[in-house]
Amino acid sequence: MFERTVGMISRAAGALAALLLVYLFLHIIYEIVLRSFFDSSTFVLDEFVGYAVAAMTFLSLGYALDKGALIRVDLAVGHLRGRPRRLVELCCTAASFVMAGFCAWWVGRDALRHWTRGSVSESIAEVPLWLPVGAVWLGLVLFMLQLLAYFLRVAKGGNPVNQDVAE
Repeated sequence: MFERTVGMISRAAGALAALLLVYLFLHIIYEIVLRSFFDSSTFVLDEFVGYAVAAMTFLSLGYALDKGALIRVDLAVGHLRGRPRRLVELCCTAASFVMAGFCAWWVGRDALRHWTRGSVSESIAEVPLWLPVGAVWLGLVLFMLQLLAYFLRVAKGGNPVNQDVAE
């Protein structure tokens, strides 16, 4: 049940990341048209694209892990089978969870600081900075949930990610 719920949440976050990619494309095309034909600009393309790329990257982490598409270095792990493979997978997943938690802690503190101070970007859009930072934090938290679901699956005897299949 937990793994299914986390999978649904990861798919929703992946869909949001895909929508952000469509947004990037449309904003860039819009900017090209404005600059080429109307000698004008939105003046926020670089800022909004940066925010969208960061949000897209982090929101898609859980989905990528769930589908086996997350880049993994398994030079040694790929040669292991059975119980040793499972133990190494569990250790690596736990270490990844701790590192993602460390990053989420600091990014979350930064988002909260931006929220409490009312910080906004220095562009003409004056975007509240907690929004893009909060999207990164949300992506990290969702990634941690997916790591936990993966850890539990492997601990219960489920199959670890097979990198050969994912490629």
